[in-house]
Amino acid sequence: MKRYFQVLRLFWATTIAAEMEYRSNFVISALSSIGNLIGSLFGLSLFYRTGYTFQDWNWYEALVVLGVFTLLQGFSATCLVPNLNRIVRHVQEGTLDFILLKPISSQFWLSTYSVSPWGLPDVGFGLGMIGYAGFHLNLGWQNYALGLLPLLFGFLSLYSMWFILGATSIWFVKIYNVTEVLRGLVEAGRYPVVAYPAAYRFFFTFVIPVTFLTTVPAQAMLNRATWEWGLGAGILAIALFFISNRFWQFALRFYTSASS
Repeated sequence: MKRYFQVLRLFWATTIAAEMEYRSNFVISALSSIGNLIGSLFGLSLFYRTGYTFQDWNWYEALVVLGVFTLLQGFSATCLVPNLNRIVRHVQEGTLDFILLKPISSQFWLSTYSVSPWGLPDVGFGLGMIGYAGFHLNLGWQNYALGLLPLLFGFLSLYSMWFILGATSIWFVKIYNVTEVLRGLVEAGRYPVVAYPAAYRFFFTFVIPVTFLTTVPAQAMLNRATWEWGLGAGILAIALFFISNRFWQFALRFYTSASS
């Protein structure tokens, strides 16, 4: 385990040093995040400005969901996009051969090699939104602690689904559209799941588990989540991670290296 932490520190130190050579990108990323934040707040305000509320969700409670979604978006831009979108390139160029020869888990390498600071503005805005809404809802540190574990489960679930799609590049090289579809579906998580009709709620809970990514962590912070939902989020995250690992091992059986 110590060896993995040492490798992770080396990975991130190297990639951050390389990214900081283009510091103007951070300004552009921050401006883009501000634009997205304004758009998200405006979209949410359209529902509430006439006195309408989502079922059992007032304005500040809905802001918690939006904050969790923004935090998830920042996590994706920081950790997932720089790594998992490169799996296709490794397969195309044959550089996956060199990764498979390393004395370390290839899934760990592919998932953690790079980190991008350009997603940090979204992380900051998400935390700020949660804190602002929590102040008006009189949430204490216990509430935030209750939401931490479901939030981590949501991160793990999103990573696992993304990695599974990335692994399909062994067979289908052009999968960029598929990952964009996943990102588009995750966009539904910016609102509480009760905002959607029953059929959509079923889809976003049992097919593409968007509910467990944003709504369940928000409910936990608001002390409204039942233990069944929390247990379900944990089981889902662990199951998806296990499936992603096994599916990667299965996909590698069909990988034809550049030297073969």
